[in-house]
Amino acid sequence: MAINGNTLVRLYHRVRSIGFTDKMDSYEKRRLGLFNIINCIGFFTGIMIPLSAAFGKGYVPPITWAVAIAPCFISGVVLVSNYYKRHEFAMVWYFIAYPVVTALLYAGNVDAGIELLFVLYGVFSVFFLQEIHYVFLTIGFTAACYIFAYVFHREYEFVLAKINFLYYVINQVVSLVLIFVGLFLIKIENTDYQKEMLYANWELKNTNEEILSQRLELALRAEKLEEQTAQLVELNSVKNRLFSVVSHDLKTPIYGLRNLFKAMHENNISGEDMKTYVPEILKDLNYTTGLMENLLQWAKSQMQGHQVDPQLVDVTELIDDVKKAVRVMADHKSIDIHINAEKPVYIYADREMINLVLRNLLSNAIKFTPEKGQVWVHAHANGENVAVDVRDSGKGISKENMKKLFSNRYFTTRGTANESGTGLGLMLCKEFLHQNGGDILVESEEGKGSKFSFTLPKA
Repeated sequence: MAINGNTLVRLYHRVRSIGFTDKMDSYEKRRLGLFNIINCIGFFTGIMIPLSAAFGKGYVPPITWAVAIAPCFISGVVLVSNYYKRHEFAMVWYFIAYPVVTALLYAGNVDAGIELLFVLYGVFSVFFLQEIHYVFLTIGFTAACYIFAYVFHREYEFVLAKINFLYYVINQVVSLVLIFVGLFLIKIENTDYQKEMLYANWELKNTNEEILSQRLELALRAEKLEEQTAQLVELNSVKNRLFSVVSHDLKTPIYGLRNLFKAMHENNISGEDMKTYVPEILKDLNYTTGLMENLLQWAKSQMQGHQVDPQLVDVTELIDDVKKAVRVMADHKSIDIHINAEKPVYIYADREMINLVLRNLLSNAIKFTPEKGQVWVHAHANGENVAVDVRDSGKGISKENMKKLFSNRYFTTRGTANESGTGLGLMLCKEFLHQNGGDILVESEEGKGSKFSFTLPKA
């Protein structure tokens, strides 16, 4: 029956794996696998050499036949010992039995032409034995056998080269082949092991890089989680403050209107008397209108998926619209609003957001300016941007309060007519301007008014 390549490969790997255990590392398995292959070769050599020599002519001493058959027995014991996991015994048996048997042949007055095997035993001991003292002991023992059996004893009764030349040649060739094959196999195993180590190092490097990448990713996620936690804490604080503002400040105008209508319903109030209630209620309603607009815009900005809708906007036209919206507040305090803007001045931004920014800044300017004061609005192109200034002749801002502006604490103070606020307006201004690629600055001095300036990209 023909033996195909796959069968030989399976047989090869089966021989190599004799005696393998799960506790062995890669190098130990390679060393044991090569030891098994060499002993398998030795086993078949102990069969083939005597059979080949039988066809030669001439007398061969019995001890020569015994030594020729010895590899079959010695390597067979090694393979069986490895199969039963007796690895140490197999090593000791191999490196004692082979040199002794070879030396006994020469001690029996026979020159069989196998002296090169002593070199083979020394080479194998260096590779297969792990403990250095065992290596030196084995090499010393093998060298001693060689010296006493071949060097000191030069005259032999039987010289195989004369009595059976074919047998002699076979022994010399087999010895050389075993040496070169042994060295070649050792080189292959070492090369493969080095490649395996390089690959393992490459995998370890990739694993370390992957672990480092995962650590960095975890660190970024942790940092992002901390930011989100801080944002949630901040939003929760804002929510509590806004609920407090809504529950308190919205009551005043609603109650004022209720009381006015109740008085009108229950009592006969003249038109003149009714007019006395209107200014105060109107002031509260103006504040409430601004508050509701800011609350709605803030809620809209906090909604997931909210996006900026930039478009071409004429700032001059937008300022005029906002001036009309705050006219009642300004008239209530007899404040003049002066607009100085180039016509037209175009920006590329979200119209609703910038409308809210202007309305908040103008409302604040009116709020902190005393009666019969002045508010100036100036808009002009400045390089690649458009600059808008809102300046007032109000009471100004102290250095201490300047540090609190635009902070996350939603700082607020009362106006010159005791107007209240939430502090939400300036925060929305800053956030909306940043979302549109702009920025905001403030200059102020107590008693000399304030100037809020913001820039936006020019269309």
